[in-house]
Formats: sequence, structure tokens, C-alpha cells
Amino acid sequence: MLAGREPGDFTRSDPWRVLRIQSEFVDGFDTLARLGPAISVFGSARTPESSQDYSMGRAVGRQLGEAGYAVITGGGPGIMEAANRGAHDVGARSVGLGIELPHEQGLNQYIDLGINFRYFFVRKTMFAKYSQGFIVLPGGFGTLDELFESLTLVQTSKMTRFPVVLMGTAFWAPLVDWIKNTLVSEGMISAGDVDLLCVTDSPEEAVAVMREAHERRSHEQHHLDLDEFPEGGQR
Repeated sequence: MLAGREPGDFTRSDPWRVLRIQSEFVDGFDTLARLGPAISVFGSARTPESSQDYSMGRAVGRQLGEAGYAVITGGGPGIMEAANRGAHDVGARSVGLGIELPHEQGLNQYIDLGINFRYFFVRKTMFAKYSQGFIVLPGGFGTLDELFESLTLVQTSKMTRFPVVLMGTAFWAPLVDWIKNTLVSEGMISAGDVDLLCVTDSPEEAVAVMREAHERRSHEQHHLDLDEFPEGGQR
């Protein structure tokens, strides 16, 4: 769709794209509607199985599964495979939201619920809509895209505030320093916006952050329901 204007009358192609986009939204919503609590894990597709980052991703997936969360990834190799594998290790729901790319190898073998998307923005909507938080391991442009898009949605209140955890303190330290020392000092963001991020090397801490935020939102929603319908009032 973004490759450039095709020859001929645009009405012969763009309306059909709208229908394909619509069908991807319908398929995604229908497939994920009954997923339950889930956390998205992002990271590089290029991470080898022998690396510490892969081991960390697998540990994160395993501990999320043990905590009762489904694990959602982009469905590919590397960190995505590691997180799906960790969920698979403990029998938790392991979800892959794949994307059609020229060099993509397809969904990894540790996924029990997989969807392939043609359009990035439909796929991104599914990550945001069906996740209670994001855990971001070392990665490249795609990982950074998901990170900053999620921060933007939370910062602008377009999405309910949920936790974003960066795993790998050495990897993320230069970026966090730049955010604090450049973006904040230049007035591009508020000092409080830095608090949208938690940085850690501990899978236990990452999962604890997710659980605390989930419990806090559930508690807040309970009080909102009581305020709206006091004394057992019915909807």
C-alpha cells in the first residue's frame, strides 16, 4: 500500500485494500478476544539461542506463564522465539502475531496461537489492545518502533497507562541517558515521562512490575464500578 502509486485508476486497488485491512482487524479481534491477561515481549529476531539475551527472554516468558499471563510476541525467531519458548515450557498460552516480510522465516515452533498479518498497523493494534504491559529486550528498529509507539500512546492517554519494562541495563543505558539528559533537559518531554519506563536485568522484577500494575488497575476499576453503581445498583 505504501510502495507508491500503482498505474491505472486507484479505485481498482485501494477499495480492495480497505476490505483486506478490515478483514485483518476482524480476524485479530475474533482470535484474541478470549485470550485473557497477556503481556507482550519484544526484542531482536537476530538474537542467537546461545546468547544471554535469549536466555533472559526465555526466563521472562516462563515466569510470565507461571504468573498466569499469556505471552504475546511478534512470532519470529530470536527474542520472540525465546519468550514463546519460555511460555511453552510451563504450558502457558504462547501467542505469535506474525508479519509478512520478504525475509521473515515464519512463526516459530513454540506458538500455540498464531496469526499472520499483512499490515503493520493492524498488528500493532492487536499488541496494544490485548496486552496488559510490554517487556522490551534488546533489539533493533522494529523493537524501538514498538517501544516508542507504546510510550507515545501512554503519554498522550490514548491508551490506558500500563507498564513498559526495558530488560538489559547495559544495552538500554545509553538510550535512557539520552532520554534524561537530552529530551528532558531540552524540554521535549516532562521529567515525569521518564517514570513510564522501568529498567532491569531481573525477570522476577519485570514480572512483578506487570503484576503490581495489573492488580492496581483491577483495584481502580473495582472502585469505579462501585462509584457508578453504588449499593448493589444494576446496570
